[in-house]
Amino acid sequence: MSSRIATFRSPIFRKFLLTALSLITVTLAVAGALVIRYTANRELLHAERELDGMLRVLAPQLPSLPSVALDDWTRRTDQLAHARVSVIDHKGIVLADSEHDPTTMENHAHRPEVAAALAGRTGTFVRHSATLDLDFCYVAIPAELPGQARGVLRLAMPLEQVRISSAQVRALVIKSFLAAALLALLVAYLVALAFTRRIRSIEGYSTDLVAGRFSGSLAADADDELGSVARALRDMAGQFRDMLDRLARESAQRRAILASMVEGVLAVDADLRVTFCNDSLANAVRARIPVAEGMPLLQLIRDPGLLDLLARVIETGESDQRRLLLLASGGRVYDVQAAPLEHRPRPGALAILHDVTELERLERVRKDLVVNISHELRTPLAAIRGYSETLLDGALEDPSNNRKFLGIINNQVNRLADMASDLLTLAELESGRTAPASERIPLRDAAEAALSVVAPEAEAAGVILLAGNLDGFAVSAPPGRLERVLQNLLHNAVRFNHPGGEVWLEAAPAPDGRISITVEDTGIGIPHEELPRIFERFYCVDKSRSRETGGSGMGLAIVKHIVEQMSGTVTVESSLGEGSVFTLLLPAA
Repeated sequence: MSSRIATFRSPIFRKFLLTALSLITVTLAVAGALVIRYTANRELLHAERELDGMLRVLAPQLPSLPSVALDDWTRRTDQLAHARVSVIDHKGIVLADSEHDPTTMENHAHRPEVAAALAGRTGTFVRHSATLDLDFCYVAIPAELPGQARGVLRLAMPLEQVRISSAQVRALVIKSFLAAALLALLVAYLVALAFTRRIRSIEGYSTDLVAGRFSGSLAADADDELGSVARALRDMAGQFRDMLDRLARESAQRRAILASMVEGVLAVDADLRVTFCNDSLANAVRARIPVAEGMPLLQLIRDPGLLDLLARVIETGESDQRRLLLLASGGRVYDVQAAPLEHRPRPGALAILHDVTELERLERVRKDLVVNISHELRTPLAAIRGYSETLLDGALEDPSNNRKFLGIINNQVNRLADMASDLLTLAELESGRTAPASERIPLRDAAEAALSVVAPEAEAAGVILLAGNLDGFAVSAPPGRLERVLQNLLHNAVRFNHPGGEVWLEAAPAPDGRISITVEDTGIGIPHEELPRIFERFYCVDKSRSRETGGSGMGLAIVKHIVEQMSGTVTVESSLGEGSVFTLLLPAA
C-alpha cells in the first residue's frame, strides 16, 4: 500500500499519467466530434437523396392534375411520403401546401431551394421553419404545373428523425470512446507505473551509490534508453566502488602514517577549525583523543604564535616556518612548518610540529659547556702561566720559592688532568654507545675500593671515613662504574667537610626490593634553593671552595648518568651548615 501511495505521489508518474490522459481525451474528443459530424451529414445526405427520389416520382403527376385538385393531392402525397409537400409557381407564390394554408404564406421566390429550382437546378437547404417551428430539410426541383408555366415542386422532411439518428450514433460513439479511453487510460497507467518503477529503481540505486551502499542490484533487461542508463549506472557503480575502495585504502594509509608520526600534524580550515590532529600533537598538548573534527583551534591550543602563523598562511597562501614555545605542551619548543591546503571553496592550512626541545636543551648545554670549560680552564692555565713565567724570570734560582711554585704548577696540571678525565667520562656516558656488559658486583668490594682511594684525601683534610653495614648486598653494573659513583660521592663529602668531620657509607634494603646506599657527611651542607641544580655539569655550590679543592663541577653529573644507566635513582637531602645525605636506589643483583 505504501509503495502505491509513493508511486502516486511521484511527480514523474503524475506528469506521465496526466499527459497520457490529456492526449487520450483530446484525441478521442476530436475523433468523436468528427464521427458525430460525419454521421449527421450522412443522415442529412440520405434524407436529401430520399426526398430527391420521391420528387422525381411525384413530379410527372402534376401536369395531369386540375388546378383545384392540388391541395388534395399535396395532402394525400404527404400521408404517403411522410413529407411536407409544396407546389410553387414560377413567381414564388405557394399554390398548395400539405400542412399550411397557402394564402397566408409569404412569397418563396427568394428561398434558396426555390430559387435554385426556378433556375432549373435541384435545390436543397436546411433551415428552421417559422411556420411549423421545426428544422426541415427542403429539396425542390423544377416541375410542370397544370395550366401554368413551369413551377417548383418541393418536399420538406422534418430533421427530427435525423436528430434522433444522430443522437443514437452520438451516444454509441460516446460509449465506444469512453470504453476506449478507459482501456487506453489503463494501458497508460500500467505503462506509467512500470516506467515510474524503473525510474525509482534507478533513483534508489543512485542514492545508495552516493551513500556508498553497494549491496543492491539493478536490472537492465529492457533494450531502451532506461535500460542503457541502468547498464551505464551499473558499470559506473563498479568503477565507483573500486575507486572508493582505493581511496579508502589510501586514506587509511595516510591517516595511519600521520597518526604514527612522532611529529605533531595539525590541519585546519579557513575558520581555524581542526580538520585533523594526530595523536602525537594531542598527547603533547594534553588533549582528549581523538580530537573532534570541527573543534575551534583555540579550544585545542591557546597559543597566539601558532594561531598567527596559521592565519597568515591561510591569508597569503604561502608556506611559512617558525620556532615556537608552546605553553600548552608544558613549555616544549617546536619547529613549525605550515603550508596552505587547497580546500573548496576556501583554503585551509597544514602544520607539522617537530619537537626540538631536546635539541634546544643540547644547544644550551653545548653553549654552557663551552663557557664553563673556558671558565674552568682559565684559572689553572692562568696559574700555570703566571708561575712558569715567574720561574723563567729568575725564581727558578730561588731555592726558597722554586719548589713551591713547581708544586702549584703540578697541582694545576693535575686539576686539568682530572677535568679532562671527567669530560671524557661524561662524553662517553652521554654518547649513547652501548655500555660494557654488566656483572654482579658485591657492594662491600666496590665500597672498600672507593674508600681506599679517598682515604689519603680524607686523612689530609682531617675527615673520618666510616663504613656501616655493607655485607650481603650486590648490584648489577659494568666493571668500575659503581666504584666511580661511590668515589665521587665520597670525594665531595670530604672536600666540603670540616676538619674533624665525618662521612658515613652504608647500605640497607629498600621497601621496593632495591638496595638503598647512603653517603652522609657533616659538612657545610647545600642551600635549599641550590638542590635542583647540583647534578648539572660544572655547577658548583661554593665556587671559591671548588677552586681551592680542585673540583671541576662534573662529579655529580657523572654520578647521575651512571646511576640512571644502571636503572637507579639518586636523591639528595641537605641543610646549610648541617651536612648532606646522598641516597642511591639501585636494583639488587
